[in-house]
Amino acid sequence: MTTTDTPLTKVLGAKTAKALEDHLDLRTAGDLIYHFPRRYDQRGEHTDLRSLQVDEQVTVLAQVQGMSVKPMRQRRGNMLEVTIGDGSGATLTCTFFNQAWRERELRKGVWGLFAGKVTEFRGKRQLNGPAYQLLSADASKDDAAAEIEEFAGALIPVYPAAQAVPTWVIAKCVRTLLDTFEPPDDPMPAGIRAARNLVGIGTALREIHRPSSEPSLYSAKHRLKWDEAFAVQLTLVQRRAKAAAAPGTARPRADAGLLAKFDASLPYELTEGQRDVGEEIAADLARPHPMHRLLQGEVGSGKTLVSVRAMLQVVDAGGQAALLAPTEVLATQHFRGISAQLGALGRAGELDGDPEGTQLTLVTGSLGAAARRAALAKVADGTAGIVVGTHALLYEGVDFKDLGLVVVDEQHRFGVEQRDALRAKAARPPHVLVMTATPIPRTVAMTVYGDLETSVLSQLPRGRSPIASHVIPALEKPAYLDRAWVRIKEEVRAGHQAYVVCPRIGEDEETPPKDDEPSRRPPLAVTEVLPLLRDEYLKGLRIAVLHGKMPPEEKDAVMRSFAAGDLDVLVATTVIEVGVDVPNSTVMLILDADRFGVSQLHQLRGRVGRGSAPGICLLHTEAVEGSAARERLDAVASTTDGFKLSEIDLEQRREGDVLGASQSGKHSHLRLLSLLRDEKLIKEARAEASTLIGDDPDLSRHPALAASVAALVDEDRAEYLEKG
Repeated sequence: MTTTDTPLTKVLGAKTAKALEDHLDLRTAGDLIYHFPRRYDQRGEHTDLRSLQVDEQVTVLAQVQGMSVKPMRQRRGNMLEVTIGDGSGATLTCTFFNQAWRERELRKGVWGLFAGKVTEFRGKRQLNGPAYQLLSADASKDDAAAEIEEFAGALIPVYPAAQAVPTWVIAKCVRTLLDTFEPPDDPMPAGIRAARNLVGIGTALREIHRPSSEPSLYSAKHRLKWDEAFAVQLTLVQRRAKAAAAPGTARPRADAGLLAKFDASLPYELTEGQRDVGEEIAADLARPHPMHRLLQGEVGSGKTLVSVRAMLQVVDAGGQAALLAPTEVLATQHFRGISAQLGALGRAGELDGDPEGTQLTLVTGSLGAAARRAALAKVADGTAGIVVGTHALLYEGVDFKDLGLVVVDEQHRFGVEQRDALRAKAARPPHVLVMTATPIPRTVAMTVYGDLETSVLSQLPRGRSPIASHVIPALEKPAYLDRAWVRIKEEVRAGHQAYVVCPRIGEDEETPPKDDEPSRRPPLAVTEVLPLLRDEYLKGLRIAVLHGKMPPEEKDAVMRSFAAGDLDVLVATTVIEVGVDVPNSTVMLILDADRFGVSQLHQLRGRVGRGSAPGICLLHTEAVEGSAARERLDAVASTTDGFKLSEIDLEQRREGDVLGASQSGKHSHLRLLSLLRDEKLIKEARAEASTLIGDDPDLSRHPALAASVAALVDEDRAEYLEKG
């Protein structure tokens, strides 16, 4: 009998088990049984070859249509080119070097599974030396009889595979495992199984690998998706319940304090969204339990102002607030921006300061020894009511008198350990507000941030200008790029400023392409583009560079010059992605825009149009029309709705990344749940989890379920999910 804990060496033998461990990180029977097919092919319903993308690892079901043997030009020997097709009209070339003998088995008309990496050579897509498994009975070698029986079924499982362990090898291993596999006792409470019409776990695990019919496969997937959603929601509901019960310090709003003075001094009205979210946060801060709230809002929606008002409420109540930023550029920008907003209220003790105000202090790694000592003294004795800093706030020697609120900006750039380190500097758990300008789809917020209360700012403040975005297809219409440089010069002549963004700094070396593997050119780099701009395209303009490898004092000097209007153009990497606020900047040209993600492009675009003049974002690309990369850029250009774009972004990302699998570095069992398509299921799982935890907070009456949750959401991933 084989159980989920049985090592694969006992089921499959040492050689096969080692290959599965080395290439796919599968060690036990449980690992393999939860290595689900990523799709199913049917005989006669073949994969559409037109959907394949260059550099994609694929397995295709196709038919040999023709072949030719040619001598190689660069070296001795010959090359066998086999043309395969799937009935869609598209074809793919399989190339074999010095293997003309394969001509005997790859005969015209034979169907087979072909696996490899899609490359492109002279405009043709190809697989170089693909692994293959023929489905014809005429090619019945190496256990082909079992393979033919497998592929004669209605549904053919296609597994996530590796070059050394193709999908048909995995299918054979799973068949061997299922012969002796004893499923675990079903951990799902019987009442939930009945209410939600869920099949048993044993049936689900067998049918997901060897479906007897499409309805049976649907039922199996539905049950296993439920397990994944339920495990995550149970974890998050437990964490929210523990957080709600933890002791904290209430920081109620004062009737006549710094916050009231600050509000009275504002030269504009708060938006309705800022007022509503402010009330939610104020109520949280007044409770004797730590706030754990996520504040998400569009670029420029006024999140920082909301956080400043929250920090002033805590200062009014006798506490201190810390704002943690991911980079020195952003921390410095926040410090200057908040200083300007507070005015005399942030300069208590200075000649022009308000004696009833507080002090604002900046703590970064680049502070000199004397400045650092002075800043840390103000933090320790409470003189600094608001402390802005980078990771330097986490170091030993940074001690707060009474830390009452932690604000984390762009929280996705910080690990759980870093946030915990800052929270640990408080005598009692502080209130926590995490902010992001990356819009989050509703199901992601529910699944990944489910232990946080969520506030959304979607309304832009008055006076913010619209941003027009355009794709520049450099290969099809090179004149468009020439026009882009002219447009930048026109904006500068009109008294405005510009950004030119590159994907790379230029100091790092690209990995050289492998033999016989065509490669895209390296992404454009700041150091390569700069001399071209100075000497040719933007000659005569005042240009400077900003990137992450510059010394902090240089970065700060460049940002000061740009903000002061002493520079016309800033050539930068994504170091400007968040927080950089120069209202006079009106145009941004993003070179090789297809090398960036959707959310990243949306964030970058938010650096322009921050003043009264309209913003322009130009997306340069060599991606051809109809490609996935081009469609992504067209989507960004078509809307400034960050929430729509976030769903497009989610469609193109691995869901495991969203759920934290890549953060933990461990094998993930969260494989089937789709945060876009399974919103209803996630909501149902959330409701059942809330009811169950309310009745059994530690799952002590459901030990099998607790063990299942621990297997599906391991401790590292559980820590990742704890965003507070």
